[in-house]
Amino acid sequence: MKIFANIPTFFKAYGNLPQLTQFKKEIEKAKVAGDLEREKEYILKATSTWGKSLSKSIGMDLELLGSENLPKNGPVVYMSNHQSFADIVALCAVLDTIQFGFIAKDKLDRVPLYGSWINRIRSVMINRDNAREGLKAISKGISFINDGFSLLIFPEGKRSQCPDMGEFKAGAMKIATKPGVPIIPISLDGTWRIFEEKGRLQKGLVKIKIHPPTETKNLSREEEKHLSKKVYDIIHSGVLELQRHSEN
Repeated sequence: MKIFANIPTFFKAYGNLPQLTQFKKEIEKAKVAGDLEREKEYILKATSTWGKSLSKSIGMDLELLGSENLPKNGPVVYMSNHQSFADIVALCAVLDTIQFGFIAKDKLDRVPLYGSWINRIRSVMINRDNAREGLKAISKGISFINDGFSLLIFPEGKRSQCPDMGEFKAGAMKIATKPGVPIIPISLDGTWRIFEEKGRLQKGLVKIKIHPPTETKNLSREEEKHLSKKVYDIIHSGVLELQRHSEN
């Protein structure tokens, strides 16, 4: 499904953008002043406000498990499975303790208004078809992390558009292992029904589980080699758990 393929989706997606104007001004002022803490504060306010407002307007009910694992301080790298475009809405609504931007495919940069917002919140656009540009994007993301900004990445690299998980892309862990920051694994289920199943928006329940942090600092070569599988297994087992609960 194209992200704004029908009129109701378009109006719901864009209807709450005007309320973010106040945050835009504060983010830009903080950037000019070099005030990173204030910038992070208003990025969080913007993403949280947008996620909570849009999830409500599209009829997305959210059930959060593991809220005690939400980080109180950053930087961290959130890693989640990726079922649908609606994942970002759900995660912005519940990840409300620290700022984060996205590792996003570069095509989203061209979505009117949203493209500028994705860049404004310290996200990184990545061209998955160009290895050299991909390395530059990872380097930019690491630079953001070194400045204290957190990031969210979908290691599968694309939407599954179904309940299943795909394999993780090679090198997805580097965004966390290079700067040595914790990974917060996230399992989610239900967004594919809301945004993918029928080719149009429909109401539904999304379940999200936040797992304890996985440390990446001072890993041995062997531990780093198996890190991707470790994180995959945590997220995948969580997705299966959420799906079992939905069946009961």
